[in-house]
Amino acid sequence: MKAVYISEFGPPENLEIREVPEPPKPENTQVLIRVKAVGLNRADLLQVAGLYPPPAGYSPNIPGLEFAGEINDIGSDVTNWNVGDRVFGIVAGESQAEFLVTDESLLARIPDNLTLADAAAVPEAFITAHDAIVTLGGLTAGSTLLIHAVGSGVGLAGLQIGKAMGASVIGTSRTDEKLDKCARFGLDLAIATPEPVFADAVLEKTGRRGVDVILDLVGAAYFEQNLASLATKGRLILVGLTSGRTAEFNLGIALQKRATIIGTTLRGRSNAEKADATQRFAEDVLPLLASGTVVPNVDRVYPVDDAVAAYNYLKSNESFGKVVLEF
Repeated sequence: MKAVYISEFGPPENLEIREVPEPPKPENTQVLIRVKAVGLNRADLLQVAGLYPPPAGYSPNIPGLEFAGEINDIGSDVTNWNVGDRVFGIVAGESQAEFLVTDESLLARIPDNLTLADAAAVPEAFITAHDAIVTLGGLTAGSTLLIHAVGSGVGLAGLQIGKAMGASVIGTSRTDEKLDKCARFGLDLAIATPEPVFADAVLEKTGRRGVDVILDLVGAAYFEQNLASLATKGRLILVGLTSGRTAEFNLGIALQKRATIIGTTLRGRSNAEKADATQRFAEDVLPLLASGTVVPNVDRVYPVDDAVAAYNYLKSNESFGKVVLEF
């Protein structure tokens, strides 16, 4: 089968399209997926560079954390799915290949109104965002949500989920262009952050109260301003570290505000934990996708043979939403 293959760790130019062995026949509750499209993620860039190895049992040479496709075969104990069903989901690796084997508990049904390319832009972004702001962050109607890198795949998903829940959403981005594009998704306040300064604007917008939940995809450079932006008993959910891993901050502010700081990632979780996040997503977000209340935002679609170009476009930070590869 055809797969995106890391020939040597380094820049995206080291990616090749290779023929690799097909996965074994599915057993028990496993399903075999014919992958039709995959979304690219920052974690894929890190894996290509040799900085983010997959968990044990997954090839370090075949990246990929999400997929959309059709069920090609099922194990003997599968009860919820049939051959031919259109499904999408998250995995810990190896999704950027024509076939993959995963457990049925990690699948969600693709709504009829989505193409497979659209569907490929959903799992990692929307499951991550929903898990962070709703399951961990406790976002409710009437809350205020601050999202950093709001024009990213996860950021846009969080913006749409927040608005659908009745929250007020503030977003930051380093470019005015991305913030302007976010306006059509209902962003309540856009803050350009060529420098990591945003707390004064957040406090002004919230009447000095601060925000209830922060979805942070940036990391260290924003940490001190995040604490200043939180309301009393606010929740800071750390999902990304693009600006660095080490921050210096005043612990007294965290104590004074009784702040909750949560770090999270999907990749390293057990299948049971991933299945729980997928089920919560299916219950809360799939109906919104099916009705068009929230939509996947695909920036560009590349054929898999152009994987190097697709990875370089993601690396450029010019994308608004998701970059997708089609098989």
